[in-house]
Amino acid sequence: MILITGANGQLGYEFKKLFEKERLKFYAPSKEELDISDINGVKEWVKGKDIKLIINCAAYNDVDKAEEEREKCYAVNCYAVRDLAILAREIEAEYITYSTDFVFDGEKREPYLEDDVANPLSIYGKSKLEGENLALKECNKIFVIRTSWVFGRANNNFNKQLLNWSRDRDELSIVDDQISVPTYAKDLAYYSFKLWKTKKYGIYNIVNNGVASKFEQAEYFLTKIGWKGKLNRAKTSDFNLKAKKGGYTKLSTEKIEGCLGEKIPDWKSGIDRFITELKERKEL
Repeated sequence: MILITGANGQLGYEFKKLFEKERLKFYAPSKEELDISDINGVKEWVKGKDIKLIINCAAYNDVDKAEEEREKCYAVNCYAVRDLAILAREIEAEYITYSTDFVFDGEKREPYLEDDVANPLSIYGKSKLEGENLALKECNKIFVIRTSWVFGRANNNFNKQLLNWSRDRDELSIVDDQISVPTYAKDLAYYSFKLWKTKKYGIYNIVNNGVASKFEQAEYFLTKIGWKGKLNRAKTSDFNLKAKKGGYTKLSTEKIEGCLGEKIPDWKSGIDRFITELKERKEL
């Protein structure tokens, strides 16, 4: 049996759809039903359920707010990640948990490999890195998957913000000095699933192929949905943001593609399919 935490988020939603298609049995409790920061509650919840795989999709994702809510951020992104690793080891389950490109400072200027030295600039990035390190110490059957700029049908994301802004604004300013990779949640779930089946545990980057600035992502998405407004280039320094963000944090997919013998689709393909999904659901 599989346990999905954070099951109502973007990635959890896609895992549920994937496992239904694959006819795999899983538990997908809501945050109210299963709070991962309460490990005693989690231990009580899993009793008698024969969990063989824990997929932790739960996270504290408000990067700027984390600068003021350090304890809350660390509780979910660090200590809960560690505690779930300990639990996985104790019940002899495999464990998948997710991290971020924010563990890097963006100074490299070429795609980051899994073994590159991490140097997070924000509380959010530091909490994720510490969570990675603690979990890896506690569990051998573990996949730590780093990703970036995730978007999907469930919950909010940058593409959905663009869609909402496009409905009542005829001019937008988007930063062009934050560069990484938009990643379609459906692809993230699918390639995580394929990786899990290899049993080759460790740290992996899973992102869509290609590279983009926030401006380029916005330009592509807004053009695709037929927005006729004016899109302006901006800089991160133009906005009063609390958290420091690396300029270039593109993650390399060389390791996972070598492991699977398969290339992950480009981010533009992900956005195309996401838009198709929105149209099918009458959300666009």
